[in-house]
Amino acid sequence: MDLHRLEIFCKVVELKSFTLAAESLLLSQPTVSEHIRALEEIVGEKLVDRQGREVRLTPAGEILQRYAGKMLRLREEARQALADYRGELLGKLVIGASTIPGSYLLPKAIGAFKANHPAVRITLKIANTAAIADAVIKGEFGLGLIGLKSPVKHLNYEVLCPDELTLTVFPEHPFAVKGEVELPELYEQPFIIRERGSGTQMAAQQILAAHGFEYARLKIAAQMPNTEAVRQSIKARVGIGILSRLAVAADIDYGALTAVTIRGVEMRRPIYLVQRQHHQLPPIYQTFEEFLRLESGKPLPDPDLINA
Repeated sequence: MDLHRLEIFCKVVELKSFTLAAESLLLSQPTVSEHIRALEEIVGEKLVDRQGREVRLTPAGEILQRYAGKMLRLREEARQALADYRGELLGKLVIGASTIPGSYLLPKAIGAFKANHPAVRITLKIANTAAIADAVIKGEFGLGLIGLKSPVKHLNYEVLCPDELTLTVFPEHPFAVKGEVELPELYEQPFIIRERGSGTQMAAQQILAAHGFEYARLKIAAQMPNTEAVRQSIKARVGIGILSRLAVAADIDYGALTAVTIRGVEMRRPIYLVQRQHHQLPPIYQTFEEFLRLESGKPLPDPDLINA
């Protein structure tokens, strides 16, 4: 019985979807379907039923799942035991992150981790905060890093490090000369915002709303799909925007963009490390978690709401 097929079978069962399993395993959906069909031929029993979009186990599938899980865990234990003998950490990490931690925090951390553990394979996928939270709860990622707590239930949140948001303008903008503005002055400016589901966007709205700012009154010049598009649009004089300082630090240092203070408003938020509740992660994930904590230093207190 092929262990690779059993791995595919277990992923389909875990995610209750051929499509999600294919995405998680970086395979095509027809390939996943063919492996399940071949497995059913080998055992001589139907293993799964498709009910609408959801996949459910048959009684025979439930039996196989129990033993398949044991076989796959035993395989990993054997691999890790041999790696331990050689003084290595071995395995695969699949991590999801929203734009800011995924683009500006994790690459450096992954590089440092790989320097110490070269045999570990790491896959990083970047999407907006809402999509990452949803994927973590579905089991597509072992760990996630996001910039805002999500309404998705059954997630554990741990504050990893702080992030500062900043009002960002192009150097010739009148705000750049002033250096500091009053909050109501934002109503008069063309604004560039992120797409729905962006943690940066939602955090900015929460912070400003706490100071009585009505986000609906903004003059929206453009809505962009990611931080890089907002950054380039500000440079192109389309408008101004609120971005993570991590994303614009180099531009500010070189004078390509200017950070402007909003009087009386401190725009800070935590970056969260998230995982499913009541889910024991494999040792390799636990090692990476601890590495991230050490790399990030002392985190902010964990607020239930983002405070200005």
